[in-house]
Amino acid sequence: MKATALRMSTLFLRTLREDPADADVDSARLLQRAGYIRKAAPGIWTWLPLGLRVLNKVEAIVREEIDGIGAQEVHFPALLPREPYEATHRWEEYGDNIFRLKDRHGADYLLAPTHEEMFTLLVKDMYSSYKDLPVTLYQIQTKYRDEFRPRAGLVRGREFIMKDAYSFTIDEDGLKQAYQDERAAYERIFQRLGLNYVIVRAVSGPMGGSESEEFLAPLAIGEDTFALAPSGKAWNVEALTTPAVEDVDCSATAAMEALETPDSKTIEKLVDQANALHPRQDGRQWTAADTLKNLIIAVKHAEDDEHERPWRELVAIGLPGDRQVDMKRLEAQFAPAEIEEANEDDLKAHPEFVKGYIGPRVLGPQAEEKEGIAEPVHYLMDAHVARGSAWITGADQEGLHVFNAVYGRDFEADGTVEAVEVRQGDMSPDGSGPLSFERGVEIGQVFQLGLKYSNALDLKVLDQNGKAVPVWMGCYGIGVSRALACIAESHHDEHGLAWPAAVAPAQVHVLATGKQAEVFEKADRLVAELESQGIEVLYDDRPKVSPGVKFKDSELIGVPLVAIVGRDTMSNGTVEIRNRDGSDSVAVPAAEAAQTIAERVAALA
Repeated sequence: MKATALRMSTLFLRTLREDPADADVDSARLLQRAGYIRKAAPGIWTWLPLGLRVLNKVEAIVREEIDGIGAQEVHFPALLPREPYEATHRWEEYGDNIFRLKDRHGADYLLAPTHEEMFTLLVKDMYSSYKDLPVTLYQIQTKYRDEFRPRAGLVRGREFIMKDAYSFTIDEDGLKQAYQDERAAYERIFQRLGLNYVIVRAVSGPMGGSESEEFLAPLAIGEDTFALAPSGKAWNVEALTTPAVEDVDCSATAAMEALETPDSKTIEKLVDQANALHPRQDGRQWTAADTLKNLIIAVKHAEDDEHERPWRELVAIGLPGDRQVDMKRLEAQFAPAEIEEANEDDLKAHPEFVKGYIGPRVLGPQAEEKEGIAEPVHYLMDAHVARGSAWITGADQEGLHVFNAVYGRDFEADGTVEAVEVRQGDMSPDGSGPLSFERGVEIGQVFQLGLKYSNALDLKVLDQNGKAVPVWMGCYGIGVSRALACIAESHHDEHGLAWPAAVAPAQVHVLATGKQAEVFEKADRLVAELESQGIEVLYDDRPKVSPGVKFKDSELIGVPLVAIVGRDTMSNGTVEIRNRDGSDSVAVPAAEAAQTIAERVAALA
């Protein structure tokens, strides 16, 4: 099939010699300099002809693989009514992260950040029997999120292109099969795109459901930290679980006692006072690891079936004093609710709390037995705290801490929680050894949603016995524009982009380097031959541009194969053919150039 070359003399393209001032990562810098995208507003980008060609190729690969597992493509509007999102409580749960607007009649709408509700309602509208299932639907569409701080070019924008797919099955076994099919398709997609990836166990968060995994591109610019075990398994930090800690024998631990620790509202000052006033008998110094701090957080819930409006709940978290709380990780335990540290008004509502000296005796189960505490605050213990372990912790009185407070003997908690920042060297959940940590960019995620949206939106079908049953759902997303950015981020050098052949805007970049008309005539003939063979050509036919500029633009644009018609062609009748990085350079007779290029293109495919 004949292909039409892109001629740079007429192509809507302007390369830049200097980096854009606000480009904070390599992909944003190079995509703008090479003329693939232009910034329209913070987090909002215009796609130019070269960029659109790459984007279309990425989308084509996604479509081929997702069509290949039997999914069917649909397309929803981006502007959606409030009501479906209100039914699933996500109108409130998304908070400030969605764009809300009103039409001229005062009706509420949003620019869709994701489309679970619409897919669910579409299937509800059209299907009513188990005989209709299973079915998987998908779309590739623009999404919108009101990012507080857009950054990293296409990696974190307010407008982005996403492929989202949803499977609908009659039972959980069907869901698990659809999940595995989609997961396998993702691996093929990212391999074809030339992207390194790590499959990371994740938490579902506001999406709901049970099983969830992320596909992360391991890049230093990533906002996600993932933990890697010696076994090769990986976890998102929010999904990381602490291996069960063994109980400690506390039979020889002295009785708990309250001791003076004046001016000790911080862990650092508490350790200093403990060593100065109450030194250990074994001669070891007290450290922050001997202390237990109790943090009061506020959990902000959206309205639900039992509450007509959003409501606030206080929860106490016990954690070792040498560790910091990880609010993002902790919030994952309470999703879809949001959390924040308790404020002054929260603390004033509980006179039993003495700021800087809060101890477990006014929290959780033991607080139920104390007079004057009408509603004890729920008390959760970080998973690193072993039963039988002894601590210095607050005595609920100014200037006092209790020593030898044993968890399980002197106080209890209502449950455990993953609250603290994980460290290099912490034991992996599978017990294979210490964890290491890397940064990554999320390029895809798969969820087993289960029945959350089916129940919320009453999606049911009749089963084999004629009984109405809810449909099991899975959700599968790929950040298409983000994946493109990650390809650019991982495929470039100091001179410019270096696209994998599968997504490059052209298969070969032909450069006519010279002033003679004959150079351009020979280059025209070569381009015509390549066009006739269906090879995609980017042709630098600009007549008054120097060879040096053409070479620099070629390196910047990043087509994987380069053919140079110029001085050597005129002197000895050869065309130089080389890879984008200058390697594997050969000079072939002009009459054989098209065939050699075709062979090189086929080898790169």
